[in-house]
Amino acid sequence: MRIHRSTRLAAGAALGTALLTLVPLSSAHARPLPLPGVGATAETAPLHDDEAGGNANADDPAIWRDDAHPGRSLVVATAKEGGLRVYGLDASLVQSLPAPAPATEDDAPGRFNNVDLVTGLRTPSGRADVAVVSDRGNDRLRIYRIDPSRPGGPLRDVTDPAAAPVFSEDQAEINEQRTAYGLATWRDRATGRSYALVSRRNTTDLALLELRPTAAGTVGYRLVRTLSLPSSFRLPDGTSWTPCGEPGELPQVEGMVVDPADGTLYAGQEDVGIWRLPATLKGRPVLMDKVREYGVPGTYDPGTEECVPGTDPGFGGRRLAADVEGLTLFGRPGSGHLMASGQGDDSFALYGRGASGGNAYEGGFRVTAVSADLDGSEECDGAAALDEPLGARYPHGLLVVQDGHETSASGSEEGRETTGFKFVDLRAVTRAAGV
Repeated sequence: MRIHRSTRLAAGAALGTALLTLVPLSSAHARPLPLPGVGATAETAPLHDDEAGGNANADDPAIWRDDAHPGRSLVVATAKEGGLRVYGLDASLVQSLPAPAPATEDDAPGRFNNVDLVTGLRTPSGRADVAVVSDRGNDRLRIYRIDPSRPGGPLRDVTDPAAAPVFSEDQAEINEQRTAYGLATWRDRATGRSYALVSRRNTTDLALLELRPTAAGTVGYRLVRTLSLPSSFRLPDGTSWTPCGEPGELPQVEGMVVDPADGTLYAGQEDVGIWRLPATLKGRPVLMDKVREYGVPGTYDPGTEECVPGTDPGFGGRRLAADVEGLTLFGRPGSGHLMASGQGDDSFALYGRGASGGNAYEGGFRVTAVSADLDGSEECDGAAALDEPLGARYPHGLLVVQDGHETSASGSEEGRETTGFKFVDLRAVTRAAGV
């Protein structure tokens, strides 16, 4: 069980404290399945989460396709306090943008957590492609316009200066860091309006925000509605269960993705499983799969700041080892796939992307080492897939995954927390997983 070291601020809950009887999945608790390995084709330069490395910690990627020149497409990725990194398809650095500095020495610094893209955002001056980022440090969204011909780098900050905190009332509350965390974008096909769905750190809260371009060329947002996922669960034996964590914190959501075909939001509640619900945040959420640790009691040890697990009652799923992270989609609706990373055993699970809402498990894989200089992906925190041709390098599409423990000979350094991103040929993934 992973630990998130922060206290929780009480928040309104639509479902948050309810005890739910869940959709039956597999009740048998199983060991990790043997899975095929897929090697990466490239990796970014390592990021170091210390002062010497700029407090940069790889987290979440997004892939932007240059329709005019697919081989010049870009990967936009978050680096926590290190800001944003933009990479070419060869994993070389194209641009680095800093996170905002704190207003005072007592305030939290900017900290970029997750990123997603909106293509063709309607603005007063025409359509624009933008990257939307959750700034966990400041509890705001940051928006960057993408222009590959722009001198100095393809990304430019166009965040409305009047953009308000997503969840917090004031700076003191922001400094508690119960702030904007996971993020996914979505366009409503019926209205053409674009939205961001944002989760709140150390709570079960979700917020739907409409993106609002301004006449000044900036982009802001407004809150549409909120919803809280459950934090307690009724088990098949009639008992209730809450995932173990530091006192006062609830099981949070980070990995999220919206299926543009039908507006379905998939949200990964880290110690629980994957929820399926309307991106409008209306309607009843359904827990479509559970982590293997689901239902396992735990006791928090303040000395070690860890949870000591009890006896497994056998109510967990078979496929995912907590935390569930890195949700992404590829393929066509009805025949495509939902992918999720299981941090607990460095695996990736594939589910159906059925037009009728079917999400049967289809297979899995791991991103494994190719050589001493090109390792695999461990404890993956974020992932992005694009199944469109991207020039000669990736004619069948690309998968980018975060590597939470960079161990290649060229990247790892003793005593330093080192992370990065791995680039994987998407065709190799589908062949290995048999989908």
